[in-house]
Amino acid sequence: MLNIHNLSISFQGEYLFEEITFKLGPGDRIGLIGKNGAGKSTMLRILSKEQEPDTGQIAADKSLKIGFLKQDIDFDFGKTVLEESYEAFKEIKACEAQLEDINIQLAERTDYESDTYHQLMVDLNDVQHQYEILGGYNYQGETEKILQGLGFRREDFNKLTDTFSGGWRMRIELAKLLLQNNDLLLLDEPTNHLDIESIIWLENFLKGYSGAVVIVSHDKMFLDNVTNRTIEISLGRIYDYNKPYSQFLVLRKEMKTQQLAAQKNQEKQIQQTEKLIEKFRAKASKATMAQSLIKKLDKIDRIEVDEDDNSVMTLNFPVSITPGKVVVEMENVSKKYGDLQVLHNVNLSVARDVKTAFVGQNGQGKSTLAKIIVGDLEHEGQLTLGHNVQIGYFAQNQAEYLDGNKTVLDTMIDAANETNRSKVRDILGSFLFRGEEVEKYVKVLSGGERNRLALAKLLLQPLNVLIMDEPTNHLDIKSKNVLKEALIKFEGTLILVSHDRDFLQGLTDTVYEFKDQNIKQYLGDIDFYLEQRNLENLREAEKRTVVADKPKESNKQSYEDQKKLKSLNNKLSNIESKINQLEKELKADDVKLATDYDKTASDPKFFDEYQGKKKRLEQLMSDWEVVQEDLDRLS
Repeated sequence: MLNIHNLSISFQGEYLFEEITFKLGPGDRIGLIGKNGAGKSTMLRILSKEQEPDTGQIAADKSLKIGFLKQDIDFDFGKTVLEESYEAFKEIKACEAQLEDINIQLAERTDYESDTYHQLMVDLNDVQHQYEILGGYNYQGETEKILQGLGFRREDFNKLTDTFSGGWRMRIELAKLLLQNNDLLLLDEPTNHLDIESIIWLENFLKGYSGAVVIVSHDKMFLDNVTNRTIEISLGRIYDYNKPYSQFLVLRKEMKTQQLAAQKNQEKQIQQTEKLIEKFRAKASKATMAQSLIKKLDKIDRIEVDEDDNSVMTLNFPVSITPGKVVVEMENVSKKYGDLQVLHNVNLSVARDVKTAFVGQNGQGKSTLAKIIVGDLEHEGQLTLGHNVQIGYFAQNQAEYLDGNKTVLDTMIDAANETNRSKVRDILGSFLFRGEEVEKYVKVLSGGERNRLALAKLLLQPLNVLIMDEPTNHLDIKSKNVLKEALIKFEGTLILVSHDRDFLQGLTDTVYEFKDQNIKQYLGDIDFYLEQRNLENLREAEKRTVVADKPKESNKQSYEDQKKLKSLNNKLSNIESKINQLEKELKADDVKLATDYDKTASDPKFFDEYQGKKKRLEQLMSDWEVVQEDLDRLS
């Protein structure tokens, strides 16, 4: 499918990777991993042919179709969610335009016996056949199914994309890629803007995907559940194993242990040989033997041990002072954005030293409530912060909270005070901003570097309550592990908004699920929440089954409903039967036109009847939609 040979690329004289070689085949689901700045996104751009390497070759099948989800996308506004999603079907949409144009001409023209009219009928048959082959009769249903899987509701479909946040627009872009049936999918941080339910749906989708997939992700659980191969970029080299991430780590460790043992044995042999050479050199009679040993030594392939990039940030959140027993108390808190009600009469009490997770679908109010607590948003209802509460806030959208025109160093100095200004460089060093890197402007930092800078800023202020909104976005796996350990050790109160299941495991005592403008408490960690949610869904399904099986009460209302349902179902079946019959007749007419046009064209009634059938079919399709809507309302 795709062969990469001796690929190299450098920036400012330093190689990101040098002379690397690997292959991609059908069914490969590859996790592309490495530290921030290792070259993962660059590799995806090269594979997608958006960027040229310095040296090396990429050989691909001529017909290879590649889909690429980037972290930053350009988006055209003015289209609805469905219209933008349908952009995935360019060939189908082109066929639709052709069919519409041909049908307009057929309806307007009366020169039934002309060659051009005959050609129109032939073209109509050809385009309809092509439309069917491309899946023209199924694409709308497929689009709706994937949009719903990614968290959109039916009422969202006809809303303009302009009204959605960047995260939701990213989901639309992902939906388009999943609908295109590409041979190779390149996904750069696909889970960053997805909630837990959508991540689980995407996992299941990718497991059954027939093409190859290359995923850059720092979500360990997602990688373990989806991938069957891992490629790590580290210090300019790649390490390629046919295992998902966690198994890859074990194999890498075993390989390094074997390399160290082999290198140690080789060093012993080399030392013994060198001693013999020195010994034989002193004797003229042994000089030939010494030369032979020297040649043997020169031919030895020295065993190298894989280098690891072990530079990671160090992090510790000290508690400033002890707050009161209750740090946050809210009663009947509500929040609207225009006509959109996000939270309604929410009641929440957060006790001192408790670690809490906010989870749920995007748009359900998690970030909104976090912003209300820190005082960034006005709201209805009562909110009280406890005695001596000092909040440290990590915002999800760091770009809005960091000044892009400041350097890393200036950002920290401006946030420091008299007591900790002298420690700024040390803090930056512990977050891997060393030497000249502190003079970088914030606007040129990667997403991961921005997150590290925001975390470093938190250490400059006194805090005993940490509120963190998606802190793991763009952080590499090692940095995420460091952050998780720091939060486990944190002796204050934590409120954490996150969709990263692996990160949340064992970290929080309580989970609040945000749904339908309110919250529901689960006393346990994320595994407990997911287990309980599945059980509740099963119970709901059982309840629905029981209700369906239970005989309806023989009151007037239920009897009337039953009569209406029966009548509508009969009506729907009747319409569907007529539609099937008309479609068969039209198909037969198309065959007549294509095979024996002269004979067919000689019948003056044929074209009138043909157009009449098409109009009746359109009316029946419209009637079917009306009846189906009535049925949905009653069901």
